[in-house]
Amino acid sequence: MIAEPKKDTKMIFRGVEEMVVEEHLKKALWSGKKLRVKLGIDPTSPDIHLGHMVPLRKLRQFQELGHKVVLIIGDFTAMIGDPSGKNETRKPMTEAEVKNNLKKYTEQAGKIIDVKKTEIRRNGEWHKKEGVKSMLKLAGAASMQQVLRRADFQERLKNNADISVLEILYPLFQGYDSVKIKADVEIGGTDQKFNLLMGRKIQRFYGQPEQDVMMLPLLEGMDGTHKMSKSLGNYISLSEKPEAMFGKIMSVPDSLLEKYYLLLTDLEFPKEESPYEAKLRLAKEIVVVCHGQKASESAFANFKKVFSKKEAPADMPEVKISGDSVDIIGLLTLAGISSKSEARRLIAQGAVEIDGKKHSDPMEKIQLQKSAVLKVGKTRFFRINVDH
Repeated sequence: MIAEPKKDTKMIFRGVEEMVVEEHLKKALWSGKKLRVKLGIDPTSPDIHLGHMVPLRKLRQFQELGHKVVLIIGDFTAMIGDPSGKNETRKPMTEAEVKNNLKKYTEQAGKIIDVKKTEIRRNGEWHKKEGVKSMLKLAGAASMQQVLRRADFQERLKNNADISVLEILYPLFQGYDSVKIKADVEIGGTDQKFNLLMGRKIQRFYGQPEQDVMMLPLLEGMDGTHKMSKSLGNYISLSEKPEAMFGKIMSVPDSLLEKYYLLLTDLEFPKEESPYEAKLRLAKEIVVVCHGQKASESAFANFKKVFSKKEAPADMPEVKISGDSVDIIGLLTLAGISSKSEARRLIAQGAVEIDGKKHSDPMEKIQLQKSAVLKVGKTRFFRINVDH
């Protein structure tokens, strides 16, 4: 039996779905040992969103206990593409695309973690410089059978879908990152389990103690179904303007509220409150973290004005269309609705208005001669700009 946790370590385990090896990690935490805690993020888009906020918050909690957190920006691994959960080979990113995406990564991460106390590394530091000899040694750390055993590869093999050699190497490269920074703990989503455990194997191969692994649940996006993702358009970026962020959080499905409270705040879910009141509290809290108290208060006042008077806010996200005609499904897709089926559902519910007029035909072609206001649901507004 291990001792009861110290009071100040309890938040570390909030929202954690699985740990490997749990007892070893708890003993290390409660012994007072200062740990090196790793999180890797591949810059596959310019935005860090609320899905990334979940592990970043866990890093911050380790920081507050005095541990050293290491944020690895995967400028090298992003050019390969993480195969986790993918049913087809990912298109490799170019170095220029990765550099562009990196521009504001540290700034966005700094909304959650203390950047000054964080060791920020790019895995290109070693993967690009150590050469073929180092990579050949790394390739000997695991067998082909071990790598192909992962569930997503098995599904592809069953469907005769391609698996690139680069994808096979990806978990080895991620594991080697743990070797280079001598990680004691690695944090990641449950979809990363294979990669995280491979890190332990790679460390053992190089004669290092194996890192413990802390796995966190995946955060569903605004569609309420799929993992929050830039590619699906169901995400809320940490760099959203306060009013837009507030409005989007108020549009999160009621069914996700308790999970959002658990993973994105230190607050207890207010079961006694209505979903509307609970969302207000959630939106205020997250906007405070990302933009500060004054911005949160202003966003709240703006939301109340819009919601109560049904007025369009002064500052709206912009949707650009070419020409003066666009089908309504395509318009909603441009506005960030995650799928055509979700767009059809919103149209059928009468939740789509343009300049105050409802549009309920999913086959309709919208004719616009000048800019207009698109309203989706009760709180989401967009400025449509026509490029003739």
